[in-house]
Amino acid sequence: MRNNFYWVFIVLIAVLAGLQYRLWVGDGSLAQVAQLQQQIADQQGENQQLQERNRILEAEVLELKSGMETVEERARHELGMLKEGETLYQLAE
Repeated sequence: MRNNFYWVFIVLIAVLAGLQYRLWVGDGSLAQVAQLQQQIADQQGENQQLQERNRILEAEVLELKSGMETVEERARHELGMLKEGETLYQLAE
């Protein structure tokens, strides 16, 4: 009887050791779960930034499609163009 108890105890210790190994080191360990949660948080932050950028670009595209004012403004600022009859005055600092 005492011999059976000894073997049951050994088996339970081995099972416990295996479960502890899996909990701390193996696949699905606490460290791996924490790392995956951090990756998810990082990706969600990046997704939010990209969504905001997309909203800005979409508004800009709609603005460019809707009127010539935006096109004229961009031509003036980015390309240095002038309307016919306009005079450019540059002020030195």
